[in-house]
Amino acid sequence: MLARFRPYFRYLRPVRGKLIAAIILGAICGIASGAGIPAMVKWIFQPFFEATGAARLDTSSLIALLSVIPAVFGVRCLAQFLNSYLVAFCGTIVLEGLRTDLFAKFQRLPLGYFQKSRSGELLSRAVSDAQQAQLTLTGSANDLVVLPVTFLGSIGYIAYVAATEPGAGMFLLGLGVVPVCVLPIRFIGKNLFRRAQHAYAANGDVSELLRENLSAAREVRAFGLEEREKARFAAGVQRFFKLQMKMNKYAFALSPLIEFITGFGIAGALFVAYRAHTPWSSVISILPALYFCYDAMRKMGKLQTELTRGSAALDRLDHVLLEPEPIADPAQPKTLVRARGEIEFRTVSFTYGGAGAEEVVLREVSAHIPAGSVCALVGPSGAGKSTFANLVPRFYDATAGAVLVDGIDVRDLRLGELRGNIAVVSQDSFLFNDTIYNNLLLGRAGATRAEVEQAARDASAHAFIASFPQGYDTMVGERGTSLSGGQRQRIALARAFLRNAPILILDEATSALDSESEAAIQKALQKLVIGKTVLIIAHRFSTLRDASMILVFDRGRIIAQGPHAEVYKINPLYRGLYDQQQIG
Repeated sequence: MLARFRPYFRYLRPVRGKLIAAIILGAICGIASGAGIPAMVKWIFQPFFEATGAARLDTSSLIALLSVIPAVFGVRCLAQFLNSYLVAFCGTIVLEGLRTDLFAKFQRLPLGYFQKSRSGELLSRAVSDAQQAQLTLTGSANDLVVLPVTFLGSIGYIAYVAATEPGAGMFLLGLGVVPVCVLPIRFIGKNLFRRAQHAYAANGDVSELLRENLSAAREVRAFGLEEREKARFAAGVQRFFKLQMKMNKYAFALSPLIEFITGFGIAGALFVAYRAHTPWSSVISILPALYFCYDAMRKMGKLQTELTRGSAALDRLDHVLLEPEPIADPAQPKTLVRARGEIEFRTVSFTYGGAGAEEVVLREVSAHIPAGSVCALVGPSGAGKSTFANLVPRFYDATAGAVLVDGIDVRDLRLGELRGNIAVVSQDSFLFNDTIYNNLLLGRAGATRAEVEQAARDASAHAFIASFPQGYDTMVGERGTSLSGGQRQRIALARAFLRNAPILILDEATSALDSESEAAIQKALQKLVIGKTVLIIAHRFSTLRDASMILVFDRGRIIAQGPHAEVYKINPLYRGLYDQQQIG
């Protein structure tokens, strides 16, 4: 079980000094509990009550004797406090490191991973599972020392008394139930692991339901889905509740079960001691030692429960942390400081499931787009246009063939260098819940205020930004909800102006906009595309009038390419799509 946690002990390295101190303090607390308190009972309490007549203690001796009691408890309590505080400190550092690594991993994973994973489930792993792993790592590292020390301290004291006091050896028989305690620990641990995995998965389902509902607040109200959503969420919560209670049934049963078994051990020891006429002076100090011995056993059973829960949480974290990163910087990257913008596809095929998958999106596609060209990607929905464009910045990697920029395979370039030469404006451009100014700066970090405002003017966005009371310091709200669709899109265009990348990808950048917004954006686009290699994906042919090259896609293949007049003449699909919009 412990081997399962070994890879994660690296999170304890920055605080190993504090953790070692916490463990030492825990060991002191354990010795003070397991051996110190029973010894205090024997050598302090017993002489105190046995001192009678001439043997009664004088005041100074009495004070000296009794001062040992707060001293022992003081050492124990101070060690316990410092131990708990340091363990909590180490735990917070572990949680910070674990979540930071998990978040960093999210940034490196390809887009395909997020398409097949639910965001609510990933959120649950980053929050709930990481916290469970943190509790297990720090708590277990501490308890694995403290509890055995307490246990051994108690047994050591019992063995000492048994060897030095007549008749006290019978108490060693009371330890005979210790091996019996191992049986429920093994049985419950096996069942708990499976139920913990199911409970954590159900928690992810609840997180996903909540995220989905909050993201679709407008649709829920528009279609009157409030009662349906409440029923779905209630069913998810109920399932999580049932699985959690099944997990708790095993987790909470272990300590009482071990305590019940130890009750037989203590009763048996007292029975044997009574029949053997063991002196009461020996019995009275061994009883607390037995208690701490069995209490340590009970807590070690609880520790097994915690390790089982942590192991189930780590399995879910491993699903993310150990996920392969197929899209990464090459070991020996080639250099591309400022691209000219030439793009070439050489017999490129792509499937979202990787090689051998059934869903083939692109089939042996070849195309050459000269630097400075405005290339329109045309075809019905699902024909492969967006996938074609997404292969250029390596949002995905080709399953077969090669994508080249300026004659260099994109897989031979650093991701930051490649993507620094590309600007993307999509249909639903994302705005962070920050100021307009900071959202614009995403186009190029470090740009001056004057450059940011000029980019906004080029995108026809400066006027509406200046009309806000806070101007560029206006908060846009979550996903930019305080702005209209046209305003959000013009801010996205301003970011592209600010980036000034030699390659520009426009993915349905003007769809779903009113005619006034579309006209403003079209005007900005005419300025934006100057001197750049542009890939335009659009269903509206009005946005393709500036294209010098047309690529027609159908079922994952390029079935025609060339200028508009030539493609219109030779390709029925393109001609039909074009004529249909002209008639409309």
